[in-house]
Amino acid sequence: MIRFGGIGAAALALLLSACVAPQGGPPAATIAPPPTPAPVMPDAPKPPATAAELGVAAGPALGRLPRADAALTAFKLSCPGLIRRTDRSGLTRGEDWRAPCDAAKAWTGDAAGFFAANLEPVIVGPGQAFATGYYEPEIAGSRSRAAGYQVPVYRRPPDLIEADLGLFTDSLKGRKVRGRIEGKAFVPYADRAAIEDGALAGQGLEIAWAADPVEMFFLEVQGSGRLRLPDGGVMRIGYDSQNGRDYTGIGKLMRDRGLLGPGQASMQGIMAYLRAHPEEGRAIMRENRSFVFFRELTGAGPLGAMGVAVTGQTSVATDPAFVPLGAPVLLEMDRPEASGLWVAQDTGGAIKGANRFDTFWGAGDEARRIAGGMSAKGRATLLLPRGTVARLKALPHGTDGAQRP
Repeated sequence: MIRFGGIGAAALALLLSACVAPQGGPPAATIAPPPTPAPVMPDAPKPPATAAELGVAAGPALGRLPRADAALTAFKLSCPGLIRRTDRSGLTRGEDWRAPCDAAKAWTGDAAGFFAANLEPVIVGPGQAFATGYYEPEIAGSRSRAAGYQVPVYRRPPDLIEADLGLFTDSLKGRKVRGRIEGKAFVPYADRAAIEDGALAGQGLEIAWAADPVEMFFLEVQGSGRLRLPDGGVMRIGYDSQNGRDYTGIGKLMRDRGLLGPGQASMQGIMAYLRAHPEEGRAIMRENRSFVFFRELTGAGPLGAMGVAVTGQTSVATDPAFVPLGAPVLLEMDRPEASGLWVAQDTGGAIKGANRFDTFWGAGDEARRIAGGMSAKGRATLLLPRGTVARLKALPHGTDGAQRP
């Protein structure tokens, strides 16, 4: 997020004050001295935009590493991306990962031993973590429109354009917008309400039809899922784009309005309210103007941000500005289900900032139950190539973000 800072300017004015004329003389006017200029206040410091700016420190020695076997398998899948990709967090370089990745290929011992031998524990900022959960929903759907299947699942429209604003000005580097061309103007794309009212109908963009609008809404929130077809088959769909409108979390919106009581702020509680109040529920869902477009997926899936299949109870979504994509993360949380070793293989629109995680739980009713109610606090420790903290300390800015001579 780009934050713009500014300095307020005070208008200068000449202050005139009149006095009473002395007896027998003409009235006199006194010109007040110029006012003292308002002090110029410095811009507020910008918050750290990356883990390197926020600062890191060596973490505590590694103890138990629950789910280490699955994490090692996921780490091996992530290695090509770790070596090839530019790490936006500023913590590592691609070449830093070559030695641990080579060791992973040849490792024959226990998985926990691999992580202890080849990576070092690192804390980003205070290390205080917050974790939610997501899953791969499976809902009723059909490849063609039929009785009981009336909710369209749209592919990306050909007139949806994504513009990289950083190509126009460095001040907007990293910012993108989506919209469409109307005449000679670039305008916002249709929002959820317009699309539901038929803005895309008749263009042949439907790749499938869902049975339940509430279930489809939450599949959009998850970003991918499975359609259980009438013949018993399964069609897997995944995120292909989004209409460019801002995402609004309806759970917070409903809590703020007092619509959810104690214990109802989970996904299950939100869905129950929407079903019990269909007209109001439809209006609430439309307040999230964001709309997701899908494509059919084949092979292993769903795919995460690294282009590899994410694994239930192993993959976690993070902010790549604070966690290198592909890096292992040890979560020690107040929810035992979320505690253990994870691998950062995905991202999420609402997963922003340091030590913010979204744990992936796979598919099925149990995954849905856990993910829908996941809210955990605790500590996060990154596992990075040995020597990372020492190398960062040797840089001019150190690991606390302070500039050094």
